[in-house]
Amino acid sequence: MKRLIIALVASSFLASPMALAQPSGSFEVAQAHDRYRSKSVDRHVHKRVEKTVEKRVIIKKHRWARGHRLSPAERRHMAYVRDYRRYRLRTPPRGQQWVRVDNDFLLISLATGVIVGLAGAY
Repeated sequence: MKRLIIALVASSFLASPMALAQPSGSFEVAQAHDRYRSKSVDRHVHKRVEKTVEKRVIIKKHRWARGHRLSPAERRHMAYVRDYRRYRLRTPPRGQQWVRVDNDFLLISLATGVIVGLAGAY
């Protein structure tokens, strides 16, 4: 009888972990499967981007004069001349720069925007 009880206790120790083990389709695996299956990801993104940038800057000043102050908006839309020798202009002093407006060249002060000198196109 003692042997029978010891055999039953030993088998219960061996069988209990197998009884608690779940099959491969466990609850957590099923949840993870449902979690990833329920999300549908659309990887094809169709974008139609139609950008038309039309930049027209028209500065209508027929007469420039020395001492006239240019506004920051006017200075922003003017083309700075870096190759002044090509247009046969003198080297600008420090703090001044040549600017081209239509066929006129203006020597302006960078700090204040005051027209220091004028030159016409050749």
